Amino acid sequence: MISSETISDYLVRLAARQPTPGGGAAAALHAAQGAALVAMVGRYTTGGKYEQHAGTVQRIIEVADRLRDEALHLADADEVAFQGVIDAYKLPTDTEALKTAKAAGIRDALVRAARTPAQLITLAGEVVDLAAELFEVANAGVISDIAAAADAARAAATTARINIDINVVAIKDPGVRTALSEQTDGLEEKTVLAADRLVARVRERILS
Repeated sequence: MISSETISDYLVRLAARQPTPGGGAAAALHAAQGAALVAMVGRYTTGGKYEQHAGTVQRIIEVADRLRDEALHLADADEVAFQGVIDAYKLPTDTEALKTAKAAGIRDALVRAARTPAQLITLAGEVVDLAAELFEVANAGVISDIAAAADAARAAATTARINIDINVVAIKDPGVRTALSEQTDGLEEKTVLAADRLVARVRERILS
């Protein structure tokens, strides 16, 4: 699983001609890196100079560490979910009953595969929110990493959006497709806008 393999091994698998891991796992790792960067900036924002913000910074570090672990879990979950879609498409169709069962299996697998990136978009938004909160008090020496965290989370959200879309359009049942679309449409927009604003603020501070 991604959470327990080396970066090199993961990248070899990502580059291979095989369906998993793919963009969904990559999106989750974007989010994990964003959260890790927030935690790193937090740990550089400690000590006497930042004592008045110690409680806030410690909370941000703890939440960022948790989000990093959750993002890694979602990377693994995405790989499992997409493998489920692949397996569903391989189900037999020798009889009408088997054809019906296969159609239901594909539908259910696609819905499950869309849920993981939806969770990831929410997590990415939390990473951006944490980064924005930390920006107000962060050590100026590592302020650029706030922008890096925001951009990583932004990439997670937009990549996850595409993965939702490709699963939604593959669902044949119009009712299920519509319901899933209603739950996920526009889910990433707030995160993207917030990340863009934060990066602009970081650049403005650096260049001022």
